[in-house]
Amino acid sequence: MSGVSQIRVVEDDDGVRVDRWFKRHYPTLARGRLEKLLRKGQVRVDGGRVKANTRLAAGQSVRVPPFGAENELREMPAEVTKPAYNKKDAAFIQSLVLYKDASIIVLNKPSGLAVQGGTMTERHLDGMLDGLKFDLPDRPRLVHRLDRDTSGVLLLARTSAAATKLGRSFKERDTRKIYWALTVGVPRPGHGTIRMSLAKQPGRMGERVVPVPDKTPGAQSSETHFATVARAGQKLAWVAFMPVTGRTHQLRVHAVEALQCPVVGDGKYGGSAAHPGGDISTGLHLHARSIEISHPKRGRFSISAPLPPHMVASWDLLDLDQNDDGDPFEELDR
Repeated sequence: MSGVSQIRVVEDDDGVRVDRWFKRHYPTLARGRLEKLLRKGQVRVDGGRVKANTRLAAGQSVRVPPFGAENELREMPAEVTKPAYNKKDAAFIQSLVLYKDASIIVLNKPSGLAVQGGTMTERHLDGMLDGLKFDLPDRPRLVHRLDRDTSGVLLLARTSAAATKLGRSFKERDTRKIYWALTVGVPRPGHGTIRMSLAKQPGRMGERVVPVPDKTPGAQSSETHFATVARAGQKLAWVAFMPVTGRTHQLRVHAVEALQCPVVGDGKYGGSAAHPGGDISTGLHLHARSIEISHPKRGRFSISAPLPPHMVASWDLLDLDQNDDGDPFEELDR
């Protein structure tokens, strides 16, 4: 198990209380959750336990457990540390950069690469972030995440001020995220909004996310807009998703449970039906195509990421034009 980060306290944070440091750098982490992490020794400073009101000094190292969905920190053993930095990983992660300025870095995350560590996950993007320091003294910070097998746009903050502003945008849902998927089956109707409560449940093949009644303990509301962009006969469809909430596996569960159209390659939720066969890849066909968000220093910022190779091959095979999607959600913005 790996993925814990050791974050150096910079001069700007000298004298700041631990709880205020976390609020500044990880604004979506609830106060109660931080208190629990402190009690359990999940958060440490220079290897020692601290309290919420402990004041930090420049140069100290804060142990930060890895992020989970929507910036919620997961519990991890205190002795775990992030993997060592190496030049090969640095070159690799730099090859993923779509955009860089003084405040943010945008990556095109490949399918199959975990954003953070966990059981049986030794190589992950969080462990390579030292390779993206460039001209700044500190590594960039994750402000959101994608599933391991989901590719596409991943936004990083290069400074604590940028992390605070971007974190607030995600928390307040001031983002416009578009995902592209290839589904088995054509949604009926072709566009609409999905709303349901979701909860995590243990299963034989590991934890799964399932629809539950609204008042079920642990249930979280979820909402996604969807639109069918193109069809490949009646068997496959190019579907665009615009999530309003950001629950774990939300789009994959919505595709199966609400549309009865699993995402191609999603055997976890779609079973054998998610693998149409033929020359279509068995890889997950879910891609974070674009994001629009308030830039930390200037107005609105938007960027798109090209499809990964296995999805390009499927689009070509089905004669789908990647450049002919328009904006299926334009009416929602009016």
